[in-house]
Amino acid sequence: MRQRRLLLAILLMTLLGSVSLAQTGRDDAQNAIRRGNEKYAKAKYQLAIEEYRRVPPGAGETYAQSLYNIGVCYYELWRTDEAMIYYRRAVEARKGRYPMALYAIGVALTDFKRLSEAKEAFRQAVARSDEKYAPSHYMLGLLAMREGDNEAAAAYFKEAIARSKDRFPASHNNLGVALARMGRLPQAHREFEAALRTADGEFNEARHNLKLCRSLLALSAKAQLASLKTFETTDSPTGN
Repeated sequence: MRQRRLLLAILLMTLLGSVSLAQTGRDDAQNAIRRGNEKYAKAKYQLAIEEYRRVPPGAGETYAQSLYNIGVCYYELWRTDEAMIYYRRAVEARKGRYPMALYAIGVALTDFKRLSEAKEAFRQAVARSDEKYAPSHYMLGLLAMREGDNEAAAAYFKEAIARSKDRFPASHNNLGVALARMGRLPQAHREFEAALRTADGEFNEARHNLKLCRSLLALSAKAQLASLKTFETTDSPTGN
């Protein structure tokens, strides 16, 4: 459930933040998007859908945006099959160059446990954004972790951090988990600290992980101290 809330937050961010991308559309289409977004923000998803449907096919990229927004509304309503239909239509309307919609398709496929297809959708989102779409790097990292490939996961989370300009606390946390699983505790410790810092301290999982990492580091230090050897004879030390 927590992961779904995170994914919804990303979809909401892209939905509400995309209005300025379609300034070349007609005024009525732009107004329909604006009214739909206002209703979406109030969780009036069905009413938002009605507004988005007012955007005509001739509105160019604004029409593609309306299809994507309808998909997000259906996803909020737990009607994921219908959401996927509209995400795909949005991608088609932009001739394949719609990273947000490709990402959303990947999210829906992840919900359906169709992970190989989800991975391909996220990869397409990365490719269509010239490697810049941070949420897709993040999701590829999660899928790599599910497969037990911590090295690949770490690489994806690092990309998500870089592409988001260090505004993705969950990527820092998950990078820390991947590093810890590879036995790289000092680096993991730094990532958990970064996760808390970028989340302004409001990240319970990162706080838990940081505490655990500190305990493991302390145990490791104690074990190393216990392995130190004393010299207990009067003979001269040897090189063996």
